[in-house]
Amino acid sequence: MKKIMFSTEYGLQQGVIARTKTMTRRVDKKINHPLVTDISEWGIDDKGKCYLVITYSTGLTEDVYPPYQIGEEIAIAQPYKDICLTDPIFFEGMRKEAGWSNKMFVAAEYMPHRIRITNIKVERLQDISDEDCLREGIYKHNALPDALGEDRYKFIAYAYDATQDKHRKRKWFPTPCEAFAALIDKVSCKGTWNSNPWVFAYEFELVR
Repeated sequence: MKKIMFSTEYGLQQGVIARTKTMTRRVDKKINHPLVTDISEWGIDDKGKCYLVITYSTGLTEDVYPPYQIGEEIAIAQPYKDICLTDPIFFEGMRKEAGWSNKMFVAAEYMPHRIRITNIKVERLQDISDEDCLREGIYKHNALPDALGEDRYKFIAYAYDATQDKHRKRKWFPTPCEAFAALIDKVSCKGTWNSNPWVFAYEFELVR
């Protein structure tokens, strides 16, 4: 079984488990290769897997498969120390393993939570809709009073803290897109939004 990682620092893993985050966009190096000049429509191979065709400036073409496929169940990576309560005796024996504190090194079969991919699309990062921004875990707050206190529902703001923890400092944005742009630069690297790469956009559901 494959695994997938979501940021805990910005509340994304918490959002997935709480079912408030149901999409994720992942930058793919292959389809963003500087020599790629064209990306064709989706295809389905003889095994039922989705793929697309990229064309290089040399004229060569190549089939590219997204890392995750529709219908596939994927484990949400967590460090062993965070899931030891499910089986204390077993996981206590893993204290010396790299995966005890680093979820990059965990075994997928031990993870308690799974998601199932329900749809995939490929698009430019900046083509994301406001609706998809909210599905990415952007938090909408429409109960802030305006400056005069005349209409408590007049001012709407958005934040990328999917945990909705009122005790955590948030930076508010006027649109879902601006909040998501700030988020993607945090979880990827600064400048990712402005570079507008091709991404695989995965829709998913939490299955456990």
